[in-house]
Amino acid sequence: VTFLGTGTSQGIPVIACSCEVCRSVDEKDKRLRSSVLIEKDGKTIVIDTGPDFRQQMLRAGVERLDAVVFTHEHKDHIAGLDDVRAFNFKANRDMPIYGTADVEAALKREFHYAFGEASYPGVPRLDFRRITNNPFDAEGLDLIPIKVWHYKMPVFGFRIDDFVYVTDAKTIDPEEKEKMKGAKVLVLNALRKQAHLSHLNLKEALNLVEELNPEQVYFTHISHLLGSHSEVEKELPSGVNLAYDGLKISLT
Repeated sequence: VTFLGTGTSQGIPVIACSCEVCRSVDEKDKRLRSSVLIEKDGKTIVIDTGPDFRQQMLRAGVERLDAVVFTHEHKDHIAGLDDVRAFNFKANRDMPIYGTADVEAALKREFHYAFGEASYPGVPRLDFRRITNNPFDAEGLDLIPIKVWHYKMPVFGFRIDDFVYVTDAKTIDPEEKEKMKGAKVLVLNALRKQAHLSHLNLKEALNLVEELNPEQVYFTHISHLLGSHSEVEKELPSGVNLAYDGLKISLT
């Protein structure tokens, strides 16, 4: 698993911001929008293609992409989809993309030119596959959706074996938490220290970690308002860490 991005559009500062995170020279404080790359059994999938997708894939040196899976339809999670065209060209095939009906509607609005009946040369070649809150196969990888609430908006997290990835969550119903239990690695959003309407803050994320008791936790979808990587790391309990762009973890 490679963290392509661990940041968020929430609280992104203006260019004149002088907070310690925005002035930091620590590369772990330089966060692109949240996305994760999963490599398993010779297959490579990406969860979410935010505005930084092209930069992230180039930075990570990704040469093969088998599928894209979307958590939800917000712009900071879908805006970079156009750049799958490079992988269309290299593999000479349509890109399988997985998402809900709401994601499908948003993509067809934002990237209408890729879904038209008369395909223009060079546009992304997309093969949309609708998912619901039931397990599904994404090009040979088995995913279990986990429905969380982004205020009143449903968002999917995903479980692959003992790895759970959840972002843009504020509340999670008990039956969905059951899907998360027993995970070895849990990735969870922790936006900032102050309360937020639609995202877990640090205290809420830690409370959920204590309830679920996974072996290892990484927080993602971090705004500059949470604080610097080095300082926040000192506040976290054993087995809980901030993720950072470029972090690689092995699940074996």
